[in-house]
Amino acid sequence: MQHKAFRCLFIALTILCGFGCHSKDSSLEKSRQAISPASIDESRLLHADDEPGNWMSHGRTYSEQRFSPLKQINEQNVGQLGLAWYMDINIRRGQEATPLVIDGVMYFSTAWSKVFAVNAATGEKLWSYDPKVPPEWALNACCDVVNRGVAAWSGKLYIGTLDGRLIALDASTGKPVWETLTIDPQYRYTITGAPRVVKGKVLIGNGGAEMGVRGYVSAYDAETGKLAWRFYTVPGDPAKPFESPALEKAAKSWSGEWWKLGAGGTVWDSIVYDPELDLLYIGTGNGTPWDRRARSPEGKDNLFTCSIIALKPDTGEYVWHYQEVPGDAWDYDAAAPIILADVTIDGVRRKVLFQAPKDGFFYVLDRATGDVISAKPYTTVTWATGVDPKTGRPLENANARYEDGGKGAPLAPGPLGGHSWHSISYSPQTGLVYIPVQEAGFLYKSEQHFQETGLAFNTAIDFVAAGMPQEPDAKRSILASIKGHLSAWDPIQQKEIWRVDRTSPVNGGILSTGGNLVFEGTAQGGLEAYRADSGQRLFSADVQSGVVAAPVSYAVAGEQYVAVVAGWGGVFPLASGEPALKAGRMQNVSRVLAFKLGGKASLPPLPQFSQPQLKPPRPTAGAATVKKGEALFQGYCSTCHGDVAVSGGVLPDLRYSGTLGNSAWTDVVLGGSLQSFGMVSFSRELSKEKIEAIRAYVIFRANQSLAESKLSKQ
Repeated sequence: MQHKAFRCLFIALTILCGFGCHSKDSSLEKSRQAISPASIDESRLLHADDEPGNWMSHGRTYSEQRFSPLKQINEQNVGQLGLAWYMDINIRRGQEATPLVIDGVMYFSTAWSKVFAVNAATGEKLWSYDPKVPPEWALNACCDVVNRGVAAWSGKLYIGTLDGRLIALDASTGKPVWETLTIDPQYRYTITGAPRVVKGKVLIGNGGAEMGVRGYVSAYDAETGKLAWRFYTVPGDPAKPFESPALEKAAKSWSGEWWKLGAGGTVWDSIVYDPELDLLYIGTGNGTPWDRRARSPEGKDNLFTCSIIALKPDTGEYVWHYQEVPGDAWDYDAAAPIILADVTIDGVRRKVLFQAPKDGFFYVLDRATGDVISAKPYTTVTWATGVDPKTGRPLENANARYEDGGKGAPLAPGPLGGHSWHSISYSPQTGLVYIPVQEAGFLYKSEQHFQETGLAFNTAIDFVAAGMPQEPDAKRSILASIKGHLSAWDPIQQKEIWRVDRTSPVNGGILSTGGNLVFEGTAQGGLEAYRADSGQRLFSADVQSGVVAAPVSYAVAGEQYVAVVAGWGGVFPLASGEPALKAGRMQNVSRVLAFKLGGKASLPPLPQFSQPQLKPPRPTAGAATVKKGEALFQGYCSTCHGDVAVSGGVLPDLRYSGTLGNSAWTDVVLGGSLQSFGMVSFSRELSKEKIEAIRAYVIFRANQSLAESKLSKQ
């Protein structure tokens, strides 16, 4: 009772002061000292719907529906939304975080795992924290140096850092309380996902499947940082004791010496808790390498990759699993967001979970047992014709397995997925799930002579064969097919109710609200609102940068806000090249923005941007050298500097590099002269001859692009 009374006092003071009191001697500041900000406990999270003005956990409630009951902003007045405040973030990388808003304070993370606390009504910065991630650790990140958010508990915030640390911060000051290393630093692990707190334990997974790691999820004591339990998602060396009976059984679904390659199965995003059943659900990623023959020569299912797993939150004990893609060979992670809901199916009330993962099927599972209730494609799917309702196994098409060599298999979805980590939302009002759908196929072809490397992207896939062709008609056809849409999906009828087409496959996550609204940011730099029941567009604001994160809604002093963290980045802008240039904004202005009815703030004009003039050195290398350089570029460089040497607008486009014609090229690639910016030395794996071949290929592409540019102007 005393705790609740103090919390009410804090909220009352917040409303009276409007967070406009900035003096250290103010009554509000004294109240902050009397009661810890972010004073979250199990009771508040269990009853989050009793506090609709707060957004206290990653998906707002334990169910992670990302539905806000607030309806001051609604379908009738959303056109009156205006910018209330904004705060620039001086980090020009992808911003993927969902902010928390607790008792008038907003907490959010940014790229490079930094954390900020701001006044949620004004945007005034209260504090910031930089964990000082070593820039060179960026090499271990498959998909940009992003971070998806923080967790709050008992006056502390928790952040997982790119280099594998879990850090507890004092929510009132931003100062570290404790820090623990969650990984073995000799392996290329990363953390980009948001922690969750369940029953006094902080839960965190990691990424790095393409980097040769073994997946697991860990639970740490929220007060001390002490490891409580760890669940590995794939079996280790069978010559050693298995960590659990579940892994002993899972080992029978592998062959060869998979453990020497790490095997993957990383828990890099989805972690959801059901307090009614007292079950924890995690989604696991792909096996590594992608080509199953390279990790498990005899095939088999490779448990527990591409699976949803239910665990006991107190101990990490295995309860059940459902594998969406047995023996995955396409990077079809099941790490996408999971939503919990109670719905009526065939006249029976069911406790279910929803997921729209990368493989293109929308799954409805019984969350007590893991049984499949239904599974239907929510986008174009060519690798399988459906999911067997009796076995729950996909019905693979005969041509889906490319592992026998040959020309490869063009399939949909590609490794980008029909949908990936971007937040989905379920509205209990409409009964619809809102999905940011990605449409992009891929040519899967085995790499002929795969060898694991320490610094490259280990997939055993021929990325030269999959690269964008430079023949004009073929390029136009492929570019036209790479797109996306916002889908309103009926999970019971398993059909689309309405959609909004997008020119980019990658856009922002989704928020639905009690005002019959759906909000989404776009790659083109808009924040848009639609009628949740019909898809009619009602509002759009220019935020000057591509958006991939999800909006949230909250209330302070009786006013409802909609806020989003903007910033273009992630795997698509980094790696896809020309499709990203076609889809997004070249300028990347990272900031957090908050809107309210009648907001009067405005953004400053964007600085003028112009593409640098391309004056590459003349090509002198022979065709064989250029071909060798292409293979090396696609294997080592493309995941950051873009497919076929075309940057997607986040990192430098090497075709325009001033190092192409001088010794600075060697200084950067072998000498590590730009290591402080994240460009490490590749001297451990690339010889002088190899980096010269890469340079020859980039020079070739630069001249090729110049010729195309001149031709297009004629």
